Amino acid sequence: MFRFLVRRALGALVILLIISAVTFWLFYAIPRDPATMSCGKNCTPDMLEQIRKNLGIDHPVPVQYWDWLKGVFVGRDYAGFGHCDAPCFGYSFANREPVLGTILDRLPLTLSLAFGSAVVFLIFGIGTGMIAAVKQGKWQDKVASSASLVASSLQIYFVGYVAMYFLVAKLGILDNPSYTPLTENPAEWASGLLLPWLVLALIWTANYTRMTRSQLVETLSEDYVRTARAKGMSSRNVFFRFAWRGAMGPIVTIFGIDLATLIGGAMITEYTFSLQGVGRLAVDSVEKSDLPMLLGVTLLAAGAIVIFNIAVDAVYALIDPRIRLA
Repeated sequence: MFRFLVRRALGALVILLIISAVTFWLFYAIPRDPATMSCGKNCTPDMLEQIRKNLGIDHPVPVQYWDWLKGVFVGRDYAGFGHCDAPCFGYSFANREPVLGTILDRLPLTLSLAFGSAVVFLIFGIGTGMIAAVKQGKWQDKVASSASLVASSLQIYFVGYVAMYFLVAKLGILDNPSYTPLTENPAEWASGLLLPWLVLALIWTANYTRMTRSQLVETLSEDYVRTARAKGMSSRNVFFRFAWRGAMGPIVTIFGIDLATLIGGAMITEYTFSLQGVGRLAVDSVEKSDLPMLLGVTLLAAGAIVIFNIAVDAVYALIDPRIRLA
């Protein structure tokens, strides 16, 4: 297992370097010049050149990337900002603040939103899918399948605004979405994010209900499950000892990718509820052509996907004893 994790970690580093190079080229090679945007109406060639130097974009793109890459590992000096300690991902074109510091300020909200909603949709999604599989063909299965089909066709921005209107504005059942750090007030942290959790979890619960049901129905028909039943094992033991573990492998794989995507930024959810997380930061960076911030958010999302894929492989081996990682 240890050798496997070391190999995957080294491979992940190579993948992130490739992603950073491709992303850097795509963002910095576009025709739009951030120096021209920052210079204003009364811009002169001397002012434009000085702004390019201050932003660190007065060199060819390969040189810019090399300077940026060195900054990640050893730090970097900017003419207009001073020294940036490692790991340095540059300075934002929009607010002139360090990219890494801005992302770390927004990350706790995004992590709270991602993990909170994940707990909700895993409990309800997998639970409902298990009931539908056990009661296959009965009314419980039909209700769960129909409800998941309807819920999966809904959009977050539609459900979010409807829920805000009825549950917050009209009935006052839930608090207006907001973010309070968990360490400051756990109760306000949970109450402020409860509505976004429920709305985000509604869409994902539908997907996990259908996926869990289909995996369990397939696993329950396997020969080793039928053999366990024929040997006189109780239905509960057969279900949880054999069928459930066999069906969870693909679900764990998908969950790892989904959770990494949420950590990379639940853009629509954060925008719908006016939450200032990483997803909202990415949208604002696109609108302002803030290339360093876009690059930082992209690498965060890519890093989350790579890391969670490694974690999923390890968990997969624990769930399914037929898999061994050398």
